[in-house]
Amino acid sequence: MTVSRETQLQAYAALLRKWNSAINLIAPSTIDHVESRHIADSLQLAQLSFGAEGRWVDLGSGGGLPGMVVAIARPDLAVELVESDQRKAAFLRNCIRNLSLPNVTVLCKRIEELDRLDAMNISARALAPLPQLMAYVGQHLAPQGTGWLMKGRNWQKEVAEARKNWLFDLKTHPSRTEPDAAILEITGIRHA
Repeated sequence: MTVSRETQLQAYAALLRKWNSAINLIAPSTIDHVESRHIADSLQLAQLSFGAEGRWVDLGSGGGLPGMVVAIARPDLAVELVESDQRKAAFLRNCIRNLSLPNVTVLCKRIEELDRLDAMNISARALAPLPQLMAYVGQHLAPQGTGWLMKGRNWQKEVAEARKNWLFDLKTHPSRTEPDAAILEITGIRHA
């Protein structure tokens, strides 16, 4: 029996709500807005990256945002969720089992300790300021790959700071769920 994407996303939202009080996967103040804030936000990435191929790595997955949502929306992609916190990694593995997602794996390690991943796509949401994030993406992104970085209202300042040490091509996509936020589509990353 095939389960619809919407049904899987609803089940994922229910798992986030169930586990959040024990593990703090998302801010408690946003628990009532899981679908409209977190899942809808992450779905933008799946839509923007439509047509992207190859290995997808979500750095600092936490509760699976955006990586788990991308995996549900894009079952054609092999998605790896990188999360160093053992409890959050256990939550992610539970989601994979409960949602029957054979295209998803969890790497429970610190980003800095991973061997080069050479991913064609890398995503991150609320992980680190862009100058720090660029080092992680640069280390694990394939030369022809794309970084899909979800940034808040200070994204322009972060881009300016990152450009002091990094060269990269940038295409910005305004967030449809968060005013002043953006999704940064980054390619051609190299040290300045």
